[in-house]
Amino acid sequence: MRVCDTPAERELAEELDRVRPESASAYLAALPGARAAVLARLWRGLVHEPLPWITTRAPTSDGLTLRLVDGRRLHGPPSDPWATGTAVAAVELDGVPYGHPARLMTALGVPGGGRLAAELDHSVASMALSRTARRPAVAPSVPLVPWEWEQRSPDGHPYHPGCRSRPGFSAAEQLAYAPEHRPVVGLRLAPVPGATVRGPWPSELRDGTAVLIPVHPWQAEHVLSGRTLLPGPQAHPLLSLRTLALDTGLHVKTALSTRLTSAVRDISAYGVDNALTTSDVIERVADRLDGRLHIARTLTAAGAGTPDLAAVLRESPYGYAGAGEQVIPVAELPGYFASHSPHQRQTRITAFARLALGICLDLLHLGVSLEAHGQNLLAVVDADGWPRRLVYRDLADIRISPARLARHGFPAPPLTGRLLNDDPTVLRRKVLGCLLTGALGPLAGNTAALGTLLEAATRDLPESPDLRALQTEELPVKALTLMRLSQEGDQWALLPNPMTERKD
Repeated sequence: MRVCDTPAERELAEELDRVRPESASAYLAALPGARAAVLARLWRGLVHEPLPWITTRAPTSDGLTLRLVDGRRLHGPPSDPWATGTAVAAVELDGVPYGHPARLMTALGVPGGGRLAAELDHSVASMALSRTARRPAVAPSVPLVPWEWEQRSPDGHPYHPGCRSRPGFSAAEQLAYAPEHRPVVGLRLAPVPGATVRGPWPSELRDGTAVLIPVHPWQAEHVLSGRTLLPGPQAHPLLSLRTLALDTGLHVKTALSTRLTSAVRDISAYGVDNALTTSDVIERVADRLDGRLHIARTLTAAGAGTPDLAAVLRESPYGYAGAGEQVIPVAELPGYFASHSPHQRQTRITAFARLALGICLDLLHLGVSLEAHGQNLLAVVDADGWPRRLVYRDLADIRISPARLARHGFPAPPLTGRLLNDDPTVLRRKVLGCLLTGALGPLAGNTAALGTLLEAATRDLPESPDLRALQTEELPVKALTLMRLSQEGDQWALLPNPMTERKD
């Protein structure tokens, strides 16, 4: 394969030659590894998700063969659905090898495949660019600033084929705004007379009767170019890119009307209207957990009535570290624990899994299903690396069960709409699917280790229908490839439960 063989790869290479030529050779050197890493994620989706155009999957002596509905065959290596850090050099379609995930998806010619191929192309190119960033040393010592933990990982979601897809972001914009490049981002401020405001909006973000809504500079350039915008505060991008840490200690979630990984990162009017109410409800429920879970409170929200101009201010999760403690996003725990000895690493991972499952299942029992993935969930660890408590941030996509809340003496939440759901399957899938793919799966690293981890972590937890479902039923994970092909909402794959397989 030529050095740059796809449109996104060539485009980023050409831009990098102009804006940061000293990084061009590192980018080109990173492309083969990025292709193999994204192809491994895509192959995982093809093997394990309920894709309607795949009829059978059969093991072979050297991997797996998938038969398509039109009679063609895909052949590739074994695929462990819980393995991380894997690479796939090529997948064969009717004997023809494909080493680039975008080219494989184009060749498949399935509904939605052209669109997904473009995203995969961006994912590869952006991952290669991310891997050129200088990596800070991973050590258990406390960083100079706590949000530095959010700027360490170049590869994004460990299972998503679009893990680094950033269509619409030039090389210069990725270098200027992506957390792994550790930039300082100058926000803009949009004056909005008559804005919808929930909570005490800061006086420094007002100009007479107008509310000054923080705007991400990418949004200012590409979506709000016709608006009057003022210079805003300096900020530091966090794992989600559109959420940034202000030097005041607050975190600001901005609207970003482009698709990163799976979702368009705007903020709906519904999200603004319900931001504080949701935070209040969850804080009251979390109080029942005896201090094991902190909620990074939503302080205020403002919007102009459209999803492309809104912002939410919330407290920093890093303020919940006590003396000798630090707060680490769960997505960064594999790197953090890697600096420990093998025995220390395993005991602390097991302690985290027990803590996280206990908290998430207890909260689910009370009526709240968190979206507990590696960005939203953070661990408070002590000086010896033991997880002591958890912090949760960003309440926009949780689910609340009014029926469960009522059974435990909570008043009916003053909410309507998509946040409310009493279906046990929906509630379990939301929290367990995110916790498994965003935290426990990456910490375990493969199916066998995940089974061992889940058995150890659930052994002494209080009995409940939700715990029994986790221990005995297939494990729910988002069908990430299917979702991108169909462009529909949450869809699910059910994976074999390693705990039940170990008992057979």
